[in-house]
Amino acid sequence: MLNTTQKRIALWSGPRNISTAIMYSFAQRKDTRVYDEPLYAYYLSHSNAASYHPGAQEVLQSQARDADEVIQMMLADHGKPVAFFKQMTHHLLDMDRSFLGQMHNVILTRNPKDMLLSFSKVIEHPQMQDVGYAAHIELLTFLQSMNCTPIVIDSAKLLQNPERVLRTWCRLMDLEFDDAMLSWEAGPRPEDGVWAPYWYASVHQSTGFGTYTPKNTALPDHLMPLYEECLPLYNRLNELAIE
Repeated sequence: MLNTTQKRIALWSGPRNISTAIMYSFAQRKDTRVYDEPLYAYYLSHSNAASYHPGAQEVLQSQARDADEVIQMMLADHGKPVAFFKQMTHHLLDMDRSFLGQMHNVILTRNPKDMLLSFSKVIEHPQMQDVGYAAHIELLTFLQSMNCTPIVIDSAKLLQNPERVLRTWCRLMDLEFDDAMLSWEAGPRPEDGVWAPYWYASVHQSTGFGTYTPKNTALPDHLMPLYEECLPLYNRLNELAIE
């Protein structure tokens, strides 16, 4: 059962989405404390991703690597009515996921063409384990089996009308919408993970949600097989996305 005295929101995203902007949005709420990817070090220490993720050693030194320790932290008291955890879906890997029953789970997805064009600027040859689409479907299936069907957000729909989507999202979680969620000051935030210098340059220049502009650049040939694998998974999620 969900704790009725404290809401714990887990935003499960793939990389190069607008998850950091959403974290900044929730950070503007006076009733909310936000956390940036608390399972990142666990993921790096239980996969080969540390060999090609920029700043991997800094991440490993900055966070707990034990999943149980991170889960205990997430389920602890956070001193505010709402705790918001920005997460990467593929960070879950092999762990006991029963704690998700105590979270308000939200899956954030993005058109894989847009995502891959952005992601490949940092990691040139991504694999499915890096981008999270298969992990999203696996997570969706698991949560549905627990009768904890998640909210699904498509980043393009949110960017096209941030207030409408955020209002709907808050209503579905029985949380009052706050106008402060629509803007923030430019620059780094204290909640940023140590990996921010490698990934957050664009969001640090922002003062709110940007305008959605689909990418017209063609995908390079080496990304096409991964794109074709991701597309049907994205389409399945996007059918569930709130308007």
